[in-house]
Amino acid sequence: RLVLHFESGGFLAFYNCRMQWCSSPRADPTSDILSVEFHRGRALDALSTPDPVCYTLLDQRYFSGLGNIIKNEILYLAKIHPLTQGCLLSLLDLERLLDCAIQFSSAWLHSKLHGKRLHPQIYQKEQCPLGHAVMKGTFGPSGGFKRLTWWCPQCQPAVLSGDEDPSPVA
Repeated sequence: RLVLHFESGGFLAFYNCRMQWCSSPRADPTSDILSVEFHRGRALDALSTPDPVCYTLLDQRYFSGLGNIIKNEILYLAKIHPLTQGCLLSLLDLERLLDCAIQFSSAWLHSKLHGKRLHPQIYQKEQCPLGHAVMKGTFGPSGGFKRLTWWCPQCQPAVLSGDEDPSPVA
């Protein structure tokens, strides 16, 4: 964990971060879901691709700062299976997912700033809040970084494209 403290009294905390040299560092406020400059349309476009939503949510080009714990929690709150292809979701479902991302991230930051811990509902749990068994898998794009994912098959059912096997995604 890396915490930078500023003279103004503020701080910036990095958890489980990977650092690498970048010749031209640049922050894009349009990808920061807690920024007033966040570009909601760009994020919705990114989510509506054929990629599984759990991959897209960790893509820092569209959701900078959104990490694995938040990904798991917002997918649970939005009742969306992590491997659901974004293109199979309605605009209403995508909007709800984005709203959950913004609300949960804001609550997460607020709790951190006040020295409190926000208790996850699905991340690293054996049961969801409704008492269903939680599944765990390692997912990530081909050739990309794989992350542990927790989900409830009852609360977050798989969405299939019509030409797929109706057996549940595991």
